[in-house]
Amino acid sequence: MTAQKPIRVLVAGLGNMGRSHALAYHNNPGFEIVGLVNRSVVALPEELRSYTIHPSFDQALAELKPELVSINTYSDSHADYAVAAMEAGADVFVEKPLATTVADAERVVAAARKHGRKLVIGYILRHHPSWVRLIEEARKLGGPYVFRMNLNQQSSGATWETHKSLMKTTSPIVDCGVHYLDVMLQITDARPVQVRGMGVRLTDEIDPSMYNYGHLQVLFDDNTVGWYEAGWGPMMSETAFFVKDVISPNGCVSIVMDQNAKSDDIDSHTKTSTIRLHSAKTGPDGRFAKPDELLNMAGEPGHQDLCDLEQAFVLKAIREDLDLGRHMQDAVRSLSVCLAADESVRTGKPVDL
Repeated sequence: MTAQKPIRVLVAGLGNMGRSHALAYHNNPGFEIVGLVNRSVVALPEELRSYTIHPSFDQALAELKPELVSINTYSDSHADYAVAAMEAGADVFVEKPLATTVADAERVVAAARKHGRKLVIGYILRHHPSWVRLIEEARKLGGPYVFRMNLNQQSSGATWETHKSLMKTTSPIVDCGVHYLDVMLQITDARPVQVRGMGVRLTDEIDPSMYNYGHLQVLFDDNTVGWYEAGWGPMMSETAFFVKDVISPNGCVSIVMDQNAKSDDIDSHTKTSTIRLHSAKTGPDGRFAKPDELLNMAGEPGHQDLCDLEQAFVLKAIREDLDLGRHMQDAVRSLSVCLAADESVRTGKPVDL
């Protein structure tokens, strides 16, 4: 792949994920960064300081004519930026969530199909070998399943400021929840049929219509059930902030997190430390037939390594013309569940899918 002419990429948005993806492009000879987009000048890692920061996305898109546009801005601009990029002839990488409404997400997918462009959505866990293994082991168990998942973050300082900025457009159960609904949908082939949500505004530092703690429950058509919990802020607990547990009639597979992990450490959001496999099978005496198996996940990729892997996949998708139909469908499905949960939070009523 690297022997071919590098793909010219425009990177929009220079927050945590935008900077990480820009570093991935910078360090991969398959890409050439032609420009960065941000509304203001921001501090950048040394490797990125030679690139020009453009304040206008539309102007940079028109003038630079990139072959790939990487969209890492706030969620409410994702759909419009993605469609504009594809109409201009570029392939697109867009950070999750794909959009802030199901209609907008479907509009982006329709544009990708209409213009024959590649569309990759930033589900970074899909590129993590340990999460791939977790999904593989869970599928071996067979359903129906119980999914127990959360990611709470006790944030302060710059991290809390970032969370407050994100909550101007997107609640925690949507922003983070799409990752874990995507995991659920990769494990079960069942169809989600109903979502129930609840949320609480635990701070007056965010808009009265927003909440910084949320919890959703999703029901599937084979009796599989799942819950996901997400809370952000200085008031959140460090106790049981990271639960990843999949239960079936045949046993369970779980992530055992390092006890010293901190909830606002970005690497702790993806690292699995250890996967515990438990079989429900018992012997003639009624006791378990075998002890739990612990899979040591030593040598896992860190956050930047995962961004590198994700953008390597983008390169592969473009160079090898991969079929991304299921990838795009799953992105819309996981978003639709989380947005339905957000609707349920605000109306107090379950939402049928």
